[in-house]
Amino acid sequence: MTKILILSDTHSYLDDRIVKHIKSVNQVWHAGDIGSLETIDEISALKSVIAVHGNIDDHLIKREYPLNQIFTIHGKKIVITHIAGYPKRYQPRAIELIKQENPDLFICGHSHILKIIYDKQFEHLHINPGAIGNKGFHKIQTAIKLTITTTGEFKDLEIIELT
Repeated sequence: MTKILILSDTHSYLDDRIVKHIKSVNQVWHAGDIGSLETIDEISALKSVIAVHGNIDDHLIKREYPLNQIFTIHGKKIVITHIAGYPKRYQPRAIELIKQENPDLFICGHSHILKIIYDKQFEHLHINPGAIGNKGFHKIQTAIKLTITTTGEFKDLEIIELT
C-alpha cells in the first residue's frame, strides 16, 4: 500500500499547513508549476517526490523535471503532466498522451481548479488537485491524498482544503 499526496501549482510557495500532509504519506506527486527549486527541495527533504515541470517553471526546474512522468505502481499505470484539460475537453497533446499510454490514473494541474472525474471514454481516473500555492485566482488551496493498495485499488481519496 502506498499513500500519495498529489499537489500542483505551488508557484514557489509551500504553506506550512500542508507539511503535516506531506509527512503523512509515502510519496508526493507534483503536477507542475513548481516555481522554484527551493520549494521542491523542501518537499523532497520530507518525502520522495515525482514531479513534472509546468509553464511557469524555469530552465533549472525543466532540467530536473520532465514534461511528463509515466510510471507504474502496484500494477496501475500513472501519467502526470501539467497542461491537459479534462475529460471531453482535453487538449490535443493530452489526448495523444492518453491514447499512447492508456493510463489508469491521469494527473494534471494548471487550471487551479480541483477536479476528480472518471473518464468513461478513456477509462481512467482523472485528477487535477487544484492549486496548493498562494498565487492565482483560487480562493482555497487544495490537494489530494490517495492510497493505492498492493492489489492496485485506489482508495481513501481525500480532498485537502486550506482555508
